[in-house]
Amino acid sequence: MDTTLPAPITLTSRAVAVVKQLLQPESETPFLRVGVKGGGCSGMAFMLGFDARLEDDDLFEIDGIPVIIKKAHSMYLSGKKVDYQENEEAAGFTFM
Repeated sequence: MDTTLPAPITLTSRAVAVVKQLLQPESETPFLRVGVKGGGCSGMAFMLGFDARLEDDDLFEIDGIPVIIKKAHSMYLSGKKVDYQENEEAAGFTFM
């Protein structure tokens, strides 16, 4: 049985709107993956992408978006907020 858990992260309304535009539910990668990459002098980096669900992923639903996070990454993401920012020089997702 599949259970949707309470999400460790939140998405701003701007982030939700952009993800919903980009997400393609019928594709081979129908989930928003949120995670961390570790190592190096700069410490951990946060990441976003679209992916298929794996065995070691937890499934969350945030504002109608299916989100997957590796079980081991949840503790590093707890309390983070994802926003989408756009200006004249750049546009992209940010973690706060």
